[in-house]
Amino acid sequence: MKLDPHTPPEGTVRDWLDARATTEKLAFVFPGGDEALGWRDLRDAARVGAADLTARGAAAGDSIAILHPNGREAVIALFATLYGGFRATMINLAAGPDAIRYALEHSEARLAFVHDDATEMFANTRGADLERVTGTPRTAPLHDVSPGDHALLMYTSGTTGRPKGVVHTHASLLAGGWTTAIAHALTPQDRGLCVLPIYHINGLCVSVISALVSGGSLAMCPRFSRSRFWAEAGAAEATWFSVVPTIISHLLHSDADPDDATKARLRFGRSASAPLAPEVQTAFETRFGVPIIETMGLTETAAQILSNPLPPGIRKIGSPGIAYGNEVAILDTDQHPCPVGTQGEIAVRGPNVMLEYLKNPEETARSFADGWLRTGDLGQMDQDGYLFVTGRLKELIIKGGENIAPREIDEALYAHADVIEAAAFARPCSRYGERVEAAVRLRGGTTLTEAALIALCADRLGTFKAPDAVHLMDELPKGPSGKIQRLKLAEILPERNAVPPEAIPVPRG
Repeated sequence: MKLDPHTPPEGTVRDWLDARATTEKLAFVFPGGDEALGWRDLRDAARVGAADLTARGAAAGDSIAILHPNGREAVIALFATLYGGFRATMINLAAGPDAIRYALEHSEARLAFVHDDATEMFANTRGADLERVTGTPRTAPLHDVSPGDHALLMYTSGTTGRPKGVVHTHASLLAGGWTTAIAHALTPQDRGLCVLPIYHINGLCVSVISALVSGGSLAMCPRFSRSRFWAEAGAAEATWFSVVPTIISHLLHSDADPDDATKARLRFGRSASAPLAPEVQTAFETRFGVPIIETMGLTETAAQILSNPLPPGIRKIGSPGIAYGNEVAILDTDQHPCPVGTQGEIAVRGPNVMLEYLKNPEETARSFADGWLRTGDLGQMDQDGYLFVTGRLKELIIKGGENIAPREIDEALYAHADVIEAAAFARPCSRYGERVEAAVRLRGGTTLTEAALIALCADRLGTFKAPDAVHLMDELPKGPSGKIQRLKLAEILPERNAVPPEAIPVPRG
């Protein structure tokens, strides 16, 4: 099995793991202290785990729940499930008991790999028929596996309504790792640094599956640590990393710096899961000397759909780039392609697109139009094929009949060096229908005020788009990938009177 930049991977995860196991090459190292895994070690452990699941009565395609933080056990559980022809059901440990209980029930999992730290959570959320996999492994002949068989079940964050269970086949899961590998020219000599949880699509497909497809290796950290990030990258001899904008902002506001050897070794850092503010990207690259490749992906597309080219290719700051391995289009409300420079809904078509939402044919049908997956994101494409995201259909702020993209306000706030996290959101308003508010996390020790932040936005965007109120928070709510959950802000933050105009400082110059 070899990586072809022009053709999606053939076969199954079992086929690819068997192929990698013909070498003595290292596959995973664990800065948290776990013993490293070679590809052959991993294949052998996966084969034992797969036989054990089969002997316990798991049928081909059954959901196997995985409740694990990042680590050696999590990697073996994942590959044992995939190798055996079962559906790896990744449980978001940060989702809370209600969402975990729903995922376990909805997936109809009857067997679960459970980390010791998740034992109490599992006990409080499991159904009577769900059994934890423990004890001496049993043995049985393995099921046959085909590229079109179910491989992954991952639940969306469910910011609106119940979480949806995204189903990927072996073919689409491998294609998700392939789009990353070809966009970033990953080779067997590359080693990624994974600080995102593998129960999120970014950590799983971008980091884990791309290593399988490219034949490289991965350093998997238990979690992101601002103080340890650069030291872990250096000790692991990482050549690239995948993070999210909030992590980039936290690193930018930390005192730690990479040493010269680490900077020289890192080919690039990769940003996804949410738009990256241009000011933050520029400041990061200026300080650390590591190019940031902005990308875009979804759970429904096994992660990446767009990426900026690697240097010396043209990177357009503020754009997640161009399509690699799939097609991306901008569609109008009638599902027709939009002209260049015209805003519409971003749609995707390709081998990495999901099969369905589990047990939800209505939502599956609504999400597709003539073979295109409708993302719910708004954007426009320039004459070079670079896409610019302008917002989310469900996140648009409609003030007095005018559409305001929250990202505009986010970027204005991030322009101030003391802003670590920022997210604008809509608040119902009797006068305009909706008004603009924003939540902000500031650097410790700053004297920046809410009124000064409003003035900053008014100076850059005009008073109509500037927030009527700014809420200072110690931490903004985030999903498992670190993406700020904008739609939750209006629910958790109290209503507040707008800051009176006389309290807002007048910008100078």
